[in-house]
Amino acid sequence: MASANIGSWTLSQAFSFEGQEVRYEVVGAGKPLVLVHGTPFSSLVWRRIAPHVARHRQVFYYDLLGYGRSEMRSQQDVSLGVQNRVFASLLDHWGIARPDVVAHDFGGATALRAHLLNRCEFRSLTLIDPVAIAPWGSPFVWHVREHEAAFRGLPDYLHRAILCAYIAGAAHRPLAPEDLELYLGPWLGERGQAAFYRQIAQMDQRYTDEVERRYGEMRCPVCILWGEDDKWIPIVQGRALAARVPNAVFRSVQNAGHLVQEDAPEAVVATLLGVIGSD
Repeated sequence: MASANIGSWTLSQAFSFEGQEVRYEVVGAGKPLVLVHGTPFSSLVWRRIAPHVARHRQVFYYDLLGYGRSEMRSQQDVSLGVQNRVFASLLDHWGIARPDVVAHDFGGATALRAHLLNRCEFRSLTLIDPVAIAPWGSPFVWHVREHEAAFRGLPDYLHRAILCAYIAGAAHRPLAPEDLELYLGPWLGERGQAAFYRQIAQMDQRYTDEVERRYGEMRCPVCILWGEDDKWIPIVQGRALAARVPNAVFRSVQNAGHLVQEDAPEAVVATLLGVIGSD
């Protein structure tokens, strides 16, 4: 599936959340649909998805606080404990109620927390390999949490090597070099490197523990899409999540890992059009 022209992938608008800049973009027309990315990615994961759904909906996408082109700063709170508040504030800023929401990885936890804790109402929620069911987090994540300062001070070439291996592991198929570079970009340089290890150091299961027992309270239709070859969060977690959400629709994607948007973008688009309709 063809990608959007990267030169045209802009986040031309800014929103201030507690004095911190969050970058976003709005494309298309129609009923609102919001795309929420996960870690360690940015809104660029939607570059093969947004152009297709924007033919049918007004599409909103943004970079999570501390990610991509949104503000990164020292000692910044970029945890799941703040991302749902950012999301709820953005919905208010955009003046949209009951949007269709599509959320991946940490974006899934963000949307679930916004719905269950901040009372944000959705027309539908499509979750793609979300962080939602304990336990989650790899041995690498737990090691970085204990030694953030040491990783923050790594030489550039070692940090880049770690980052390449980490991000490449999210996809089932090898990422094209140019696609890998897109995901590496925000996390390179002194500011980016510090931001990368900061967000890992703030990963805490308590943020999903706070809402996991409440998945039976979901107030909107939920569709769960999962890569069958996800090595980050195994598909058994997806089936467990679907069992806890009333009337959830669960769909697996063959030959796809955690980064389904790269491995099978056509499956994501087809699922979304089935959920939201094409009118």
